[in-house]
Parts: sequence; structure tokens; C-alpha cells
Amino acid sequence: MHTGRDSAQSGSGDAGLTEAGSEAGPRDAHASAAASPDEGSRDGTDPAGASRGGSEAPEAPEAITQGTITVARALELPALRRGLPEVVVAGDRLSRPVRWAHAGETPNIASLLKGGELLLTTGLGLGPRPAEQRAFVRTLAERDIAALVVELGSRFTTLPAAVVDTARSHGLPLVQLHREVPFVAVTEEIHTEIVNEHYALLRRAEEVHRRCTQALLRGGGVPEILRLLAAFAGNPVFLETPDGLLLYAAGPGPAAQPGTADPLQVWDGLRAQRADRRPEPPAGSVVADVPGGGPGGGPGAVRARLTVLPVARPLAAVHRIAAERTADLLAVVLLQARQEEELAARGRGDFLTDLAEERIEPADAPAQARVLGFRPPGDGPLLPMVMRVGSGLPGAGPAGAPGESWAALAHAVHEELSAVGAPVLMGVRLPEGRMPLLVGLRDAAERGAVADRVAAALRAGVERAWPERAGSRPPVVVVGVAGGWAAVGAELRHAAEAANAAQGLADRPWHDVRRTEVDVLLWRLREHGDLAAFVDRVIGPLLAHDRTARPPLIPTLEAYLAHAGRKAETARELHLNRQTLYDRLARIARLLGSDLEDPQTVLALGLALQARRHVQ
Repeated sequence: MHTGRDSAQSGSGDAGLTEAGSEAGPRDAHASAAASPDEGSRDGTDPAGASRGGSEAPEAPEAITQGTITVARALELPALRRGLPEVVVAGDRLSRPVRWAHAGETPNIASLLKGGELLLTTGLGLGPRPAEQRAFVRTLAERDIAALVVELGSRFTTLPAAVVDTARSHGLPLVQLHREVPFVAVTEEIHTEIVNEHYALLRRAEEVHRRCTQALLRGGGVPEILRLLAAFAGNPVFLETPDGLLLYAAGPGPAAQPGTADPLQVWDGLRAQRADRRPEPPAGSVVADVPGGGPGGGPGAVRARLTVLPVARPLAAVHRIAAERTADLLAVVLLQARQEEELAARGRGDFLTDLAEERIEPADAPAQARVLGFRPPGDGPLLPMVMRVGSGLPGAGPAGAPGESWAALAHAVHEELSAVGAPVLMGVRLPEGRMPLLVGLRDAAERGAVADRVAAALRAGVERAWPERAGSRPPVVVVGVAGGWAAVGAELRHAAEAANAAQGLADRPWHDVRRTEVDVLLWRLREHGDLAAFVDRVIGPLLAHDRTARPPLIPTLEAYLAHAGRKAETARELHLNRQTLYDRLARIARLLGSDLEDPQTVLALGLALQARRHVQ
């Protein structure tokens, strides 16, 4: 009996896996023999791998199955190698997954199987007639078993032609064993390998889960989790609402193969596919529901959907396990922070930052912006804007982690912007504490009017979301120069720098980037020691005076220069009589040893006053 007899055989021989010819006759054992199994393991050779999978390239895995091995791997295991396995047909399908191994001899064995099994038999259930043999193989193929392995000797010395032809017509891998082997040892080895593979998958998925958890503990959020999963899968990852609205897209980053499409372009293709009434993602994708629906959602409600698409490489079982565990982690994060609106805004912020940093080609930008819901009118110019909310943000933890306040801000600003009468693409950049925007204009002439409305909406959103900031310095809004897609990236970058440089300027509804050029230049030089030395050399004595004496003289000098030396206007602004102003100006000139009427001196003083905001 196969389940109990000794498998030791006399003679030489462990043979490699080869694709048999069209005839089903037995292989010449002497011609194919190479070394005994023990000998092969001692000298490090792998006879069974000589032509693993047949002469043709193996096909891609047909399904993502947890805890499986392939037919090729099963044939490499020692218990089957002792039987001198020979692939008779379908050698190009040895990459099929083996879910389980089963041994049986009954004619109706197919009815006892679930699919994915490697079936071991001596052929007793095949029947003596060709019709019975064809029916036996056909029902196994229809059950979608992984492979049929027939041991020659006790029932057949040669596989019947009906068996071979039927297996070939159905693409069912058919293997014949030239030696008797204990089937119990084969099934035990295969089952052990499957269990080991399953635990290996769990360990790899657990490592991804651990890294995602660490990212959260370090202050990261949903985007960081999605980027880790995308890097692990080597493919783009998408988080969407149950009705198909994109919340965030993450690419695999540097691990991606050259030429990998941008995640937003991939999403655009998926959206087009859905528009063609093909709602399901492409074959081989991994989809995991994020549990925990919104208000009113009952048990089993879905809050979001996580999708991994096999764009750069096929997905495996470990990617499904990792995606499911990531979905559970996302559920906790989303339920805690209610950050869908913030998450979508962060995705738009990443797009705008990539555009500003020239990581997106201008020709590709319009299509990606459409994916994010931005549709400017016709060929009208695009107006870049940046709001910087400054330091001391509410809801930020010690590591700078976003709290619920950022979600509230994104929601409030989005609602305020919906009433400005122009299409707006608004993003969030948490690391820099700013919101980049693109506004679609009908023509350049409406730049000022639209900027007024958008800036007012941004400030109103901050006041609604963060009432605890009342009385603190209002956010800075900078409006760039309108232009087309080819120029708007550089203008966004320049507006972001201007928003940083304008932190110390007098408050106004919005700053025109063209009036901040000097401040931007000085801000870029803020770390350079020469800038601080210049400030100290030009106005150092005045700064020292104001630290110890009253009244301070810096405000008087600033007002005097702002009014281009017109003393009457300066006195009115400072609420001083003229004689008092003259006395203060004379004191400033003595302290600095400068002539306040000299144009070069006035230029140096103006630069020094602007520069001191960036070096203090």
C-alpha cells in the first residue's frame, strides 16, 4: 500500500523534470538517470530543477492564493523526486498554485475535491476504457485541480493515450512517476511546505504592518502608510470612498521599475474603465475594504476601499495579506481622526508640490489635475496661490502629527472655496504648514478680483476651523503670477517661498508675489552669515538703542522710508508734530553716522530693515 511501504529502490537514479514528447511511453530510466537523491544533495546539484517548468517560459500565477506552493515547487520536494517525475503535458503551467495534496483511486474522485489540489493516483480509478479515462481526466480539469500525478507500475506501465490527449486539450499538468513512492510521505511534505509558506507570508505581512504602525507612532498619517504599502507591493496603491471618489494615491517610489506610470495616470485609466461599465479593477488586483462607515453606518459598513493594481509587477498572496492588515490599520486611523477631507487635500497638496518641484511634466499635469477634480475653463490662465498658517498650529502633537483640527481646516476651507465662483484645486502640506492652490481664470484681467475672493475664503475657513487662533497673527496669503501649465509650477514654488518670506510683513488680505521679490531674495540668504553682518553694520547702533531706550526709533525710520522721505506724511502716520519727527530723524542720523537724504544710504537702510526680519 502506498501509504505505508518503504520507498527505497535499488539502482541509480534521480532524474530531472522534462517535457515528454507527444507519445506517452515511459522514459528510458538509464538515459535520464543522473544521481541518487542523497548524492544530489551532497554535491549541491539540483537534478530536479534541470528543466523546471518545461521548455517554455512559465506563465504568470493564475490567482492570488494564500499559503500555497506551485506545482513546480512540489515536484522539487524529495518525496516526489524519488519517484523520478516526468512532466508529460502542460509543462508551461507548472506555476499553478497547489492548495493541497490528495491521494485517491476512486472513479468519482473529482466530486471529493475543491480545486487547486495536486492529485496522486496509481490509476486504479481511471477505468479500462478510453471513454472512462477521458471522463476521469475531464472532470478533474473541470474541478480545476493543480496537477494530476500518476504512478506507473501497478496499474499502467505506460499512460494511456486518452489520458494524455485529454489532459493536453484541457491544459492540465500531467506528471508520471517512474518509481513507486509512499503517497503519505508526498502529501506530508507538500502540506508541510504549504504551511511553512503560509507562515512565511504572514511574517512578511506582519513586517509591513509593524512598519506602518511605527510610522503612525512617529507622527505619520494615512499617506505614509499607503506609501509603505506601495513600496512593499512595487505597485500603485489607491484609497477611495465607497462610491469611487479618490482620496489618496501613492506610488512605489524609487523601488518602481523604470517607466512606471504616475499613480494619477493609472487612476485615470481605471476611472475610464469604470465609465465603460466595467466597475471591477483589472484581474490580479488586490482590493480590501476599510471597515467603519460614516454616520449611520451599521455593522459591516465600509468607510473606504483600498486597491493595489498590478501595474509594474504581478501581485502575490503576501500583498493581499498586507493590504488587508493595512486596511484594518487605516480603519482605526480614519475613525479616530475623521480625516477623509484632509486626506484628499493632502493628495492634492502632493500633486501641487510635485508640479512645483518639476517632478510632473507640464503636458501630463492637466490630465492628473482632472483626476483630482480640477477643470479650469477653456484655455484661461491658472492663478497660483499659497496660504501659510504659521507656527503654533492647533491639534499638532509634539512630533508635528496632524490632529483633528487639520481635518476641520480642510473641510472648512473647501466649503468656503465652493462659493468663490471659480474652479479651485486646494491642497494641504502639513510639513510646511501651508495650503497651495491653483485657481482657474477666464482671463488674466480678473486676477485681482478672484484673488480677493479666494483670500477671503481662505481666511474665513481658518477662522471657522480654528477659533482658538482668534487674536493671533492671521495667515499669510500670497498670490502668484497667472500663466499656463508650462509656467505655473515655477510660479507655485516661488509663491511658496514668498509665503515664508512674508511672515514678518504687515498684515494685508493678500500679498502680490511681485512686491515680495526683495524679501524672497533676503529669505533665501537668511542662513548666510554675511546677511546678519550687513544688518548689524547698517542699523546695528539703532537696534542697540531700541533695546535699552524709549521711544524706539526703528518704527520712525521705517515710516520715513515707506513715505520716500516725505516728512509731513511720516509725521501724520506716526501722530507726531513735525518738530518731534525732526528731532527723532536727527537722532537716527547721529546714531548711524549717515545722511538720511543720500539715495545709496536710503537703499542700504531699507534693505537692512527688511533683512532683519529674516535673521532675528
